Amino acid sequence: MLGDELMEHFGNRAVEKGMKTTEFQVTYVGGNCDRRERSFHGCSYGLRGQVRHWLCRMAWGWIASTVVCLDALAADSPRFKLDNSPPAAAQTASFSFHPIVEKVAPSVVNIYSTKTVRQTPLWAPFFEDPFFRRFFGVPEGMPRERRERSLGSGVIVTEDGYILTSNHVVEGAEEIRVALADGQSEYQAKLVGSDPRTDVAVIKVEARNLPAITITDSDQVRVGDVVLAIGNPFGVGQTVTMGIVSAKSRAGLGLDYEDFIQTDAPINPGNSGGALVDMAGRLVGINTAIISRTGGNLGIGFAIPSNLARYVMERLIEDGKVTRGYLGVFIQRITPELARQFQLKEPSGALVAEVIEGSPAEDAGLKAGDVITEFDGRKVQDDRHLRLMAAQMRPGSEVRIRYLREGKESTVRVKLGELPEEGGLARAGRTGGLRRGGPVDPLDGVTVDDLTPRNREMFGIPDNIRGALVVEVDPDSPAGQQGLRAGDVILEINRQRVTNADQAVRLSESIRDGTVLLRVWSQGASRFLVIEGSRRR
Repeated sequence: MLGDELMEHFGNRAVEKGMKTTEFQVTYVGGNCDRRERSFHGCSYGLRGQVRHWLCRMAWGWIASTVVCLDALAADSPRFKLDNSPPAAAQTASFSFHPIVEKVAPSVVNIYSTKTVRQTPLWAPFFEDPFFRRFFGVPEGMPRERRERSLGSGVIVTEDGYILTSNHVVEGAEEIRVALADGQSEYQAKLVGSDPRTDVAVIKVEARNLPAITITDSDQVRVGDVVLAIGNPFGVGQTVTMGIVSAKSRAGLGLDYEDFIQTDAPINPGNSGGALVDMAGRLVGINTAIISRTGGNLGIGFAIPSNLARYVMERLIEDGKVTRGYLGVFIQRITPELARQFQLKEPSGALVAEVIEGSPAEDAGLKAGDVITEFDGRKVQDDRHLRLMAAQMRPGSEVRIRYLREGKESTVRVKLGELPEEGGLARAGRTGGLRRGGPVDPLDGVTVDDLTPRNREMFGIPDNIRGALVVEVDPDSPAGQQGLRAGDVILEINRQRVTNADQAVRLSESIRDGTVLLRVWSQGASRFLVIEGSRRR
């Protein structure tokens, strides 16, 4: 053993030097000597015993230090949970939208349109005269027209070449070219039809077996759903962005029929006409507009719902124009004040302000003051919602309408007509009532007169309108604040018919609670309006 060899080595060295050696056995128990050798520090032994003692102490010290080091390493080193195997396919899909993009991207195309724009002269019209042009030194032959090129996006919706896009992308275009996402195929396209009232257009390319996108029911989209926007922003090439559905049924962008899906998926100029798809790669909307102060994305984008876009497309292809269902009523939004007047539980539904003579609504028995709550089995949220639902029904369709009349619910079936080109299903009543006095008089500051032939001619009022003509309104009065103007005709006061100015005054004198419900005619349509006497500017 190493200890014996060392001991022999040191022992020999000691003999060589004349040192005295003595055989002595040491037993280490803890840190003390055996009883026979007294205590550890007081043991008496020869050189061989000293060597054994030294070796033993060194061995125990090495063992103790090793144990301490191992304990320290065990305490300080973190214990990782490692898995270096490749992730499963299902896990990869949950962290990447690549499978969806790979499926949908070929269906989204770039659209390049060209049109001629006439240059508006910067000088006065008389400078067109050659004499004045020479006198003032205006050069001849200045360009009057220029070619304007624009770009946008589109979505292939049929394998034989029909493409959905936004109307403003191709409006007025003389030439339309479509480039597929593969970067190699390009086609000349023709305009099938467009509908400025919804900002939808349909174009067609002569091709077969194109990668058509799958369309889904946009009514099933929920706020908070993750969506992808695909298009050609700023002409940089096909780009994919991700966001969520921020809101539904948005309006206020200046179109006749608006039911936009709002999203925060980045949309920029050039994205118009592109696809908004869900996590199954299905088309839920056509990107069309943004709200921006800079022209770039601020997180507020809008898409036309796929249901609306598909209806417009089908009408354009089948009928050559967009035909819409026609009910024949003027309707308005129900405010909380109107809801109280008509004893409604909530301000929902659409209030019928007027039924057009000879219309499907009149044939079905609907009357002014009815509140339409359900249309073709779907709840009516407000007047705009009813207009959209009726507009997406084909003329000749028979629908069931549920309505409230004086608090009682009734149902009627109506066969829709076709909406006239220049008309509308309804026009929301402008919030718009007799000079008397009193601090809370709702009709304070209003002056009325009879409908004489002269008054009719002055304000353009048809002969069939009966009531009291408003000839003066104090703009600071409660009625003035609600928008009532000279030229309006009061048809009813608190649901009682008005035939002339005197009757209007008598009815106004019976107002006791400071609030009045009027039905007025203005600019070709009727609407209800609630005026509260306490409302002062």
